[in-house]
Amino acid sequence: QVQLVESGGGLVQAGGSLRLSCAASGGTFSSYTMGWFRQAPGKEREFVAGISNRGDNTYYVDSVKGRFTISRDNSKNTVYLQINSLKPEDTAVYYCAARNSWVVTTSNITYNYWGQGAQVTVSS
Repeated sequence: QVQLVESGGGLVQAGGSLRLSCAASGGTFSSYTMGWFRQAPGKEREFVAGISNRGDNTYYVDSVKGRFTISRDNSKNTVYLQINSLKPEDTAVYYCAARNSWVVTTSNITYNYWGQGAQVTVSS
């Protein structure tokens, strides 16, 4: 069983930056593909970024390319999401998720473990 805990959310002005962290415990972190998802009020949860278990493959949804960067440190059992040039439409609860596979996928139903979420609010 893998436990995931996100941190680093908060209230930021448009144009600002945040770094979300997700600390994992209870499993072999280096064997899991990791993903970041977000859910805005009244909307479905959507995939944002993913990274393969060794960190050699990353994938982003088009709307965040060039602004978001996913990375991981397997020695620290942690995955990060650097968010730059924040926009009000980035306001959402951000979730990290783990998938027991080497392949990055964008579908939330393919991820086995989820964190509790971190609120990111961007003011205009």
